[in-house]
Parts: sequence; structure tokens; C-alpha cells
Amino acid sequence: MTNEEFDTFETNLQDNLLRVCSSLGMLNGVLLASDDLDGKWKEFAPEYMVDAVRNVNDYPEFTLACAGYAGFAVAKWWDEDWGRHHGAEFKDLQGPRGFDDMDDHITVNILGLAIDSPEAGVLRSTMEALTQQAWNFIRHSQVESGTADALKAFARAAYVIYRLGAAIELKKMGYRFQAVNLNDYKS
Repeated sequence: MTNEEFDTFETNLQDNLLRVCSSLGMLNGVLLASDDLDGKWKEFAPEYMVDAVRNVNDYPEFTLACAGYAGFAVAKWWDEDWGRHHGAEFKDLQGPRGFDDMDDHITVNILGLAIDSPEAGVLRSTMEALTQQAWNFIRHSQVESGTADALKAFARAAYVIYRLGAAIELKKMGYRFQAVNLNDYKS
């Protein structure tokens, strides 16, 4: 696939998953985003992909969900104290068992939720719905399994899931896009 085809793949996947998030009440049809948050993914992506490649064949949806949980965590850090957290490393997202319990570590130690709380359950079920959709989207795309293009498609899907995780956490914390009339601020 060409870069343009991958861009189209990513846009279509993001639009599809944004509709899913909105239908679940997790977003309002808008992807809340920040350059700080997107930049953090660029830092985390190489290490994430090393772990993801090891796990994707056995646990494809969990592997994608870890990207979403990373989005939750980074959005929380961004809101809490970006000056302190902007230097966080990928290892800070991992639990005692590394990648294998990243979701639980982020839920409990970064988001501050009890693992069996209703709020944690909503996040878990949302990630399950998103990652199932994303995995189906990848499988039904024109990408041949086991190829370099399949890895690129997976990486693009992980980025989309990360951004959605961040947007969900931002919305949960009260962030929203609001139209502003700049003429109201002219002197």
C-alpha cells in the first residue's frame, strides 16, 4: 500500500471508531486532541511496537487496547501536571509484569480507579468494543496478513486507538471543543 492508501485507511478507521465511541456515549462525535498528546505517542510508539509485535498474534485486541490505555494515561498526566509528566517514558505505563498488565497498572495507579469499579468496567468494555472493531477493520482491509503492510496497518490502528483513549479521558475530565467568535475579543 502507498502512504496515501495508509492515510485513507487511518482516516476511515478513525471515523468508524469515533462513531462507535459516540454511540457508546464516550465522545460526542469530536476527537479531542492535543499536539502534546500526539507527540507523546511518537515517543512511545517504538517501544510499544516492540511489545505489540511479540503479542499481536496471540492477543491482537489486548495489544491494541494497550495503546488506548496509554492514551488514557497520557491525557490524565497532561491534565494533572504536564510539566512533571511530559518526560514520562513508556516503561512508566507498564505494570510489574510489563506489557502484560499495562491496562491494570494504568487503571489503578495512573487513573486512580479500583480495578473492579464500574468506571473501570466502562473503560474496559469501551476498549473491547473499539479494538474488536479495529481488528475487524484490519482483517477486512486489503492488507495481507504477516506482511510489512500488515505491520504498518496495525501501527496506524494503534495510533488511532491511542488518540481515542486520550480523547475519552479528556472528555471525562470535562474538556470540550467550543466555537469561539474571535470578533468578540477584538479591542
